[in-house]
This record gives sequence, structure tokens and C-alpha cells, in this order.
Amino acid sequence: MASVAVIAFFSFVLAVISPFAGAQSLAPAPSPASDGTSIDQGIAYLLMVVALVLTYLIHPLDASFF
Repeated sequence: MASVAVIAFFSFVLAVISPFAGAQSLAPAPSPASDGTSIDQGIAYLLMVVALVLTYLIHPLDASFF
């Protein structure tokens, strides 16, 4: 009777442990959503648009209307 209990116990332990045998390691952390270069590029585009608008405001007579 004791051998049946031992076999049942080991069967239960193996049934609990066996799903963890195929487990994968944790995935690496995702990269940051934005870094400094994308912020710098956004500021650069904004400054270029401001420079373009100022150019057209300062030199309105230089544009030809043909």
C-alpha cells in the first residue's frame, strides 16, 4: 500500500513540474518609445518650417507673380 502512495505522490509531483520543463525564458524589455534623436529631429523640422515662413514674410517682394 505504501508503494502505491509513493507512486501516486511522484506522479502528482511530475504532473505539477512537467509544464515548467518547456517554459521559455522571459522576453527582453522593449526598447524605449522615443529617444533623444527623434526629439532632436522634430525640433529641427520645426525650426526649418519657422525659417521658411520667416523667409517668405521678410522677402514678399522678391517673389514673382507671373
